[in-house]
Amino acid sequence: MLNKPFLGKEGRMCYMGKPCYVARKRDLLFGDKVRIYPGMRTETQNGGKIIIGDNVSIGQNFHAVAVQNKLRIGSNVTISGNVFISNCDHTFNEENLLALEQPLIVKDTCIEDNSFIGYGAVILAGTHLGKHCVVGANSVVRGDFPDNTLLAGSPAKVLKKFETENKKWLKVQEV
Repeated sequence: MLNKPFLGKEGRMCYMGKPCYVARKRDLLFGDKVRIYPGMRTETQNGGKIIIGDNVSIGQNFHAVAVQNKLRIGSNVTISGNVFISNCDHTFNEENLLALEQPLIVKDTCIEDNSFIGYGAVILAGTHLGKHCVVGANSVVRGDFPDNTLLAGSPAKVLKKFETENKKWLKVQEV
């Protein structure tokens, strides 16, 4: 409740544990029933927005970065602890510039509704996770993944696909 006047939008019945660092609170837009556990770190720059849908649970030590564009997390999403999500990448093309002074590459990042992100996952710039995606623990994810898939690894690959007719997860080779 203490943060509500400073946020861009906070829906009803939200909880935010003590954050580690929040830059530009006005760029955070929360739907209803968003639960964020302690240790969150969010950074927004140049008009970037972090938009979180309804009924989202986010574990401890969540880190999100949004530059220029929107970083969108849909509704009914569960994000485990120690997860990092970004919509920008650093370049390393200039030999005499420090990493933090290098230009950024900004790409839209979106996690659709009903997805689950496992503990310690890293969701990189340009990633689009379809609806009902499951990301395994400690995975590094970049790319476009269709609805109803289970992915894991570093780099993450689709391991299973949910078959809606049989209500079963099938290995990708069997699909």
